Amino acid sequence: MLLTIMLMIGLAFASCTKEGPAGLPGADGKDGKDGEDGINGLDGTATCAVCHDDSEVNFAITRHWEMSQHAMGNTYLRNSTSCAGCHTSQGFREIILTGEGNTEMAISNPNPPNCYTCHNVHQDYTIDDWGLSHVAPVALRISGDVIDLGKGNLCATCHQPRQPSPMPEVGGADIAIGNFRYGPHYGTQAVIAAGTGGYEVGDGYTNSAHVNMIGNSCVTCHMVENSGENAGGHMMNLSYGEGSVLTTSCTSCHTNPETLQTLMTDVKEDLATLLAELNAKLKEVGIMDEANYAVEGTWTADQAGALINHNLVKYDHSNGVHNYPYAKKLLENSIAALQ
Repeated sequence: MLLTIMLMIGLAFASCTKEGPAGLPGADGKDGKDGEDGINGLDGTATCAVCHDDSEVNFAITRHWEMSQHAMGNTYLRNSTSCAGCHTSQGFREIILTGEGNTEMAISNPNPPNCYTCHNVHQDYTIDDWGLSHVAPVALRISGDVIDLGKGNLCATCHQPRQPSPMPEVGGADIAIGNFRYGPHYGTQAVIAAGTGGYEVGDGYTNSAHVNMIGNSCVTCHMVENSGENAGGHMMNLSYGEGSVLTTSCTSCHTNPETLQTLMTDVKEDLATLLAELNAKLKEVGIMDEANYAVEGTWTADQAGALINHNLVKYDHSNGVHNYPYAKKLLENSIAALQ
């Protein structure tokens, strides 16, 4: 009886909570106010179009970069801690953040210098992303001198020699050379362009007007409007073909093309003659072998310094255009020191 009564009470409660039929639809709510484009909401692709427009500029720049030595060379495979800082894109981004000459570790999946190396790509998705990744003054590794080439500091960060070890001092003690690769590392342009950092034996050192008159140094000259697919722009070279040179940046000062060509020819021939003379002297002394490598042994500071100066000018590759007076005096004084 008790169980029956409880069951009947449960059924009664259940019948009391049963949902009835739906009522009539209520009135529609008031429409909200429409938002304004760019204020209440953002177009997800609007910032992309700031750079990725329909002008095809990005394609042109990429095309020119692909023809540059930065893109075509295979030195980016040199990804060890001592090389990756300049030979790989990832390594370069690391050293400009840390201020160190070497990366902490070897770089995995190394990339050659590319857009992300030199520009702040995809950081805030505005035109500022084309800003250069590094423009601070540069301390030369070979001497510690701080130079400021404006936007060219980006280039000078890597286009400079490491310090030979041991580094001779003018008037200093003899040094022991223990490696046939002794001397400045390749890419000595920053030292010559800034007119400092060589083994400055003797006196009479002066600089070209290029040192102070060209505000952004490397960038001003090497990234002028491209000449087809020969030079300039993001190809960054100025010489091409059989002795042709893109002189767009030169003619604002050197207004006579014929005079300019004669000047470049004379400067090139003069430095080539001095380089050959110093090369012969170094081999005569015995500090340089027939393959132009250093000879291991103990040498005077002037002998080692002359070898360094020879390679600073040789590996500048500008044929005197960067800083003819300084390059010439390095060679002349080195030759005199070996007499």
